[in-house]
Amino acid sequence: MGIFKTNPFGHLLFLKRWIIRFFGFATHQRFRGFNDLKIEGSDILRSLPDQNVLFISNHQTYFADVVAMFHVFNASLKGRSDTLKNVMYIWNPKLNIYYVAAKETMSSGLLPRILAYVGAITVERTWRSNGEELNVKKQVDYTQVENIKIALEDGWVITFPQGTTKSFKPIRKGTAHIIKNYQPIVVPIVIDGFRRSFDKKGLHLKKKGILQSFVIKPPLDIDYQNDTIEQIVEKVELAIEQHPSFLKVIPQEFLQEQKILNKQREYDYQKGDN
Repeated sequence: MGIFKTNPFGHLLFLKRWIIRFFGFATHQRFRGFNDLKIEGSDILRSLPDQNVLFISNHQTYFADVVAMFHVFNASLKGRSDTLKNVMYIWNPKLNIYYVAAKETMSSGLLPRILAYVGAITVERTWRSNGEELNVKKQVDYTQVENIKIALEDGWVITFPQGTTKSFKPIRKGTAHIIKNYQPIVVPIVIDGFRRSFDKKGLHLKKKGILQSFVIKPPLDIDYQNDTIEQIVEKVELAIEQHPSFLKVIPQEFLQEQKILNKQREYDYQKGDN
């Protein structure tokens, strides 16, 4: 492999390899040491083809979720079964792993820009900007959608179809369109414990001794020709356990968020009466 060999986005593979190695060694204890990452489904990863695989997952932090995926993917491909034992799996990492991330997040500082080089496909969110919901959605930039297609043709792509770290938010239909149009193998992942372990960005360890979970499920059964966008959205919701039916046991953070929203609504109602 030549030292100047690049991926389809022009990133030098030797540089990408060294960045993954550095951050892999630096973050290993966050998932096997300070905290314990319980993994299920490593064998599923080893059965997948090298290209055209889309991983869908719930989202708890900006960066720790993706870092954990790089660890689990590489450990599993190096023969580890549901464990991150012996970090040397990261020495020769899989280089065609990409992840979809918000452009504003990946350009918010030097560290995010370095992490972006590892494989970020940056997209400008149409419904949100600077942490605020937009009243009028922006136009979709189809160049960004094309980049996801290019990444799928080259390897594996990770996406968080809710587009937010908040639980039980709606699945963005853009993910369903990508699935229907590009017909990748769709592998669900359900994570937990990251929100309790790390800060919101996932850069700083917040608490030690947390049991984190990382469950890889079998690929979804999707009829690419006949399933509607709405049907695919529902399959994704159920697969990553973010469907409303999972709210039978309501998380405390969700109740708190609803309480705040109800107070805002009450204030708006009173304002309207004046």
